[in-house]
Amino acid sequence: MEIESWGRRIRAFRKLKGFTQQRFAKEMGISVSVLGEVERGSREPDEKMLEKVTSVLNITKQDLIQR
Repeated sequence: MEIESWGRRIRAFRKLKGFTQQRFAKEMGISVSVLGEVERGSREPDEKMLEKVTSVLNITKQDLIQR
């Protein structure tokens, strides 16, 4: 999946689940700036980060991949 696609999907699910960037970043254990980079597509999430995203948002990795 393209880097920008990961970011768009993560942002969409974050908002759907009612998280602000600040709260989501805190739950993820990362800085808001790192989350912003991922959501803008300037940073690719690694496997560990994707696992944390799916855990915090209570979704599957497949949910992130599906369009």
